Amino acid sequence: MSALFLGVLAIVLLNAYAGVLVVLRARVYGVTLYRPMLLNIGLSFLPLLLAVVFGSGFLLLVPVFDRAADVIGGGGSVAIWVYLVVATAVWLLFFPNSVYLITELNFSHRAETTPVPLWYDIVQTLALTLSGIANAILSLAVVQSMVVLLLDPPDRHIPGASWAFAAAVIGLGAVGVYLGRYLRVNSWDVRHPSSMMRKLSTHLRQRGKALEALGFVLTHALLIGLLYAPLFALGWSALLAGAL
Repeated sequence: MSALFLGVLAIVLLNAYAGVLVVLRARVYGVTLYRPMLLNIGLSFLPLLLAVVFGSGFLLLVPVFDRAADVIGGGGSVAIWVYLVVATAVWLLFFPNSVYLITELNFSHRAETTPVPLWYDIVQTLALTLSGIANAILSLAVVQSMVVLLLDPPDRHIPGASWAFAAAVIGLGAVGVYLGRYLRVNSWDVRHPSSMMRKLSTHLRQRGKALEALGFVLTHALLIGLLYAPLFALGWSALLAGAL
């Protein structure tokens, strides 16, 4: 638990640092505050907040569900799965908002005549992007840990099924980033699935767009996957070592 606390604290500070740099950019150099960046920081941090809240709820409710299983014969296990599926679905809906900050590296906020030095915008945008990647990695790690605990492997190693889950999430996250960047789709637009599918179908029918979308999703998913897999494996090993 202490490792999780330190991880969350470090990432909270990274998010705060990115936000401070955005605000100072306007105050120090006399330019307009770029509010979309502040909004994106909040949206990026939301999946991590949801993962921690849902993960804490999972740990608190498991003993209650286990006692219920003793009374109603297996009902506790069903309740745990229902909770996990619903909580994961809600979290997954907002997960792409974290990875989305990779696309801020296009420096679209920077005008040719801006008085802001390039070095400042590089550090500010890099901090913003790294905060999003960190939010994505830690939030996915929390959720994958719940999956591992639910699978309860006898040797305490990471089950292959949990890796498959993480890979699927990373892939879907990359798809969500593409939809957000090129189709301007938001997480809450899932309320109108038919409209989203029509917009996506129209977009992909344009010449070269399907291949571009495939390349975008693959490269972004591989980047997050290459960062995530060793970090989660190291973190899980550290947690096991601390528990022994």
